[in-house]
This record gives sequence, structure tokens and C-alpha cells, in this order.
Amino acid sequence: MENLSIVAQVAVALSVMYVWTFRYHNVITEFKSFGLNDLTRNVVGVSKIALATLLITGIWFPSLVLFSSLLMGGFMIAAQGFHFKINNTFIKHLPSLILLILCAIIAIDSMN
Repeated sequence: MENLSIVAQVAVALSVMYVWTFRYHNVITEFKSFGLNDLTRNVVGVSKIALATLLITGIWFPSLVLFSSLLMGGFMIAAQGFHFKINNTFIKHLPSLILLILCAIIAIDSMN
């Protein structure tokens, strides 16, 4: 299970970093559709990139993994809530749902 957790950590971290750097134009559009301001978007972005960095660092320092996976999972729960709020289609829910599941796997594994 440890190898699965490490793969999940890398997958979550790289996905978040990719979206918040190379697909930032999509993030801007989504946050506007959610009715959130630029400051909120920027705080969320910095937080998610920091947590993604902690997930990668957690490969070598496992004590960082539970905290970062739970907080990242919290962001994914919030994303799900906002997708429901504006009645997005299931396909729009899917990325954050998959990342939420991966965060849960990481957190559960880090508690063992």
C-alpha cells in the first residue's frame, strides 16, 4: 500500500501544480463562475501549491503527509461544493472528486 500512496502523492501534487501553472486561465474562469474574488483565488492557489510541495516532500519525510493530504482533501471537498452550487455537470466534478479520493487513500495510508 505504501507504493500506491507514493504514486497517489505524486499524482495529486503534479495534477495540482499543472492546473495552477499551465491551466491557470481555466482556474480564473472557474473562480469567476463560482463568484469568488481574485484574492480568494490567489490564496487557494498558493495554499494548494504549498500542499502539493509538502506531498512530494512527504515521500522522504512521512510526517508531512497526513497534514497535507487532509488539507488538500479539504480543498477538494470545497471544490465539490462549489461545483454543486453552480450545478456543473458530473464531468466538471470529476477531477476534484478523483483528487479527493486519492487524498483519502494517502491520508488513510499515512495513519498506518
